[in-house]
Amino acid sequence: MRNARQAYIWQRRLPRLVMVLATFALAPQPHLMAAEAQQVLQPAAAERLSDGIAAIVDKDVITLRELSRRVAEVHADLARRGIQLPPDADLEQQVLQRMITERLEQHEAERLHIAVNDAQVDQAIAVIAQRNGMSQQELQHKIEESGLTWAAYRTEITDSIRLDAIRQRAVDPTITISNAEIDAFLAEQESRANAVGTARPNLAAPVSVHLAQILVRVPEGAASSDVAALRQRAEDVLARARAGEDFASLAAAASDGPEAFQGGDMGERPLQAWPDLFIIAIRGLQPGQMTELVQSGNGFHIIKVVASSGGDAAQAQQQLQFERSQQALAEGPMPVTQTHARHILIKTSAVMSDEQARTRLEQLRQRILEGKEKFEDLARQHSNDTSAPQGGDLGWLTPGETVPPFEQAMDALDSGQVSQPVQSPFGWHLIKVEERRTQDMAEEYQRMQARQILFERRAGPAFEEWLGQLRDQAYIENRLEKRARLEQEL
Repeated sequence: MRNARQAYIWQRRLPRLVMVLATFALAPQPHLMAAEAQQVLQPAAAERLSDGIAAIVDKDVITLRELSRRVAEVHADLARRGIQLPPDADLEQQVLQRMITERLEQHEAERLHIAVNDAQVDQAIAVIAQRNGMSQQELQHKIEESGLTWAAYRTEITDSIRLDAIRQRAVDPTITISNAEIDAFLAEQESRANAVGTARPNLAAPVSVHLAQILVRVPEGAASSDVAALRQRAEDVLARARAGEDFASLAAAASDGPEAFQGGDMGERPLQAWPDLFIIAIRGLQPGQMTELVQSGNGFHIIKVVASSGGDAAQAQQQLQFERSQQALAEGPMPVTQTHARHILIKTSAVMSDEQARTRLEQLRQRILEGKEKFEDLARQHSNDTSAPQGGDLGWLTPGETVPPFEQAMDALDSGQVSQPVQSPFGWHLIKVEERRTQDMAEEYQRMQARQILFERRAGPAFEEWLGQLRDQAYIENRLEKRARLEQEL
């Protein structure tokens, strides 16, 4: 819990979820109904609506019926977004690849015992509505007006929360930002600030950049001949884009990136929040222009600058926080109230449901309140956290250092009090506040903001690489690809 990146992952989730609303709000709205969408399927595809198999993913099966239904939904969604429709065969193959990835993500969520409940979805929707300056009823009306059902929108949010939870558990712990890297980053910002004559360190430019990409993924351990073939495929796509073909349509037809069906749209972020590789590649580009091929550990990227602006408060929040921290450092002390807390964490699993975890903590809390046992002793015996040997001691916590549900419950306690069971993305907690103090946190706050910026630069590429490894290690039988190869050989 005492990891700044945990809090940051929660914070960075919000702009992405807000984008879910923006995508539908800005898209053309022809209100295609499901029956209309079915009409776009070619007769040959309709004839295959049987119990045939499109792909096998480990021990799971994707049927042709499921695939055809999903193709119709994606077809309608692309039309709603105003994205030029790719050829049916390309779209079908792209949809199947996305479904394979989703099955792998579902399997991983099950392995990690990650489940998303209605309360978490409601909380995320409430934040999205607040960020967009509207009530939840107004948000629902806006979504349904765009042609998407409210149930489908809730499913989008559920999937996003689940994916974030997988990232937190599987990828984020592998990302380490050293003090030396933070020192180098701050020195770089100070150097840039001095170059333009400012009195204090500053980020390179208070600008947000909207990017889109087409990714041709290279499997881990691919032979050099396969890499060369994939590079040629990426070069061909780039040539088509430069010749004037619609970038969004090409992304929908050819990109292996998770945002393919959004036309490759990766959204808008502060410039410094993009990976270093992207920042370097787009240097000097104007809106509408695209890079040459950019090679990363995931494959070959074609990056397009969609727009560049000053960004709104939500998009530039991280950058503004960083600048405030530097200003506070220059101006003097920055008093912050810290909390010394302990917790007992019960993680859910196949043998420990949410209800069982909550009940166990209620029982432990009662034993503590009755004076039968000490909090720290029960933490050593029952907590599933690495702090258990220290009696659940989390040390001194700074605001923003823990996820919101934990922090809100902790802040509501007086010294010596024990909370009711509290649910977070990590499981169920009992929290005890030992004491509070006020500290000058100006320098530490500045370093925390720098750490978060560096973390974000790595988090996206690291997660894409992890997904690629997950795919490479799984058993996948894509029968559509087999059929296409056979047809080419005839």
